[in-house]
Amino acid sequence: MSRPAPRSPAGRSGGGLTFGVAAYLCWGLFPLYWPLLEPAGAVEILAHRMLWSLVFVAVLLTAGRRWGAVRRLAADRRHLARLSVAAVLVSVNWGLYIWGVNNGEVIETSLGYFINPLVTILLGVLVLGERLTRTQWVAVGIASAAIVVLTVDYGRPPWIALGLALAFGGYALLKKQVGAGAMESLAIETSVLALPALLTLAVLAGRSQLAFGQHGAGNTLLLAGTGVVTAVPLLLFGAAASRLPLTTVGLLQYLTPVLQFAVGVGIRHESLPAGRLIGFMLVWLALVVLTIDAIRRQRTVAAPERVTAA
Repeated sequence: MSRPAPRSPAGRSGGGLTFGVAAYLCWGLFPLYWPLLEPAGAVEILAHRMLWSLVFVAVLLTAGRRWGAVRRLAADRRHLARLSVAAVLVSVNWGLYIWGVNNGEVIETSLGYFINPLVTILLGVLVLGERLTRTQWVAVGIASAAIVVLTVDYGRPPWIALGLALAFGGYALLKKQVGAGAMESLAIETSVLALPALLTLAVLAGRSQLAFGQHGAGNTLLLAGTGVVTAVPLLLFGAAASRLPLTTVGLLQYLTPVLQFAVGVGIRHESLPAGRLIGFMLVWLALVVLTIDAIRRQRTVAAPERVTAA
């Protein structure tokens, strides 16, 4: 009896591209989902997102019999501490994002994810002691000029965008240091957040401010669905990251803020004055410089590997 032929690298890459595009499309279309949850406020939506994510991941872990991996991960105190801090950071990111979308700041939330790669680079320098190439310094300089332009245009620093980028950058850094599976680490993160989320919902219920169950079955199901829409893109991303080169994943990540920007301008009809557009164009220029540098360095590393393989 012959064994099935192993999947070719091209086949794995093609499947990974599908998973990656699906993940970033989901994240990019989030601005269309959160307004459907009104009249629930950002705090209640955040609490539901924490709790229902835990429920959804628990179902998947039970079906896959992977609770042992979660227990082993939680037994490492250093990993547990890092994931606990990561849980706080991702809750800040989620909360800012939901608040921004539901308060007509979709364009600024997209800016946060545009500048996230640049913030990640700076965290690598400040926290991990990494050194920037000359091209990366140029990209950081252009992005810094963009922040100045946007601050002048807004009349304030773009706090939502900066908060989103810093919170997610710190979250990604901690997740990289732990190096655990997406499902197992998400289970621990949402477990850490479960008690604060329950207390939040209890306080809202005590004040008669809880929307859950008060505005029809549709609204209730949509609030419960926050767990699915949180976990599914993360799982798709995990499948893509294991199949695709890092450069490809880095390029795909721009799908999310591009879609968010399109939703803010084309669907939500948010204001985009000339000064703000110039700021965004500077950010995009910085990302182009950064992407070209990443592709060049990836080819430099890959060339000797291809020669060795040949």
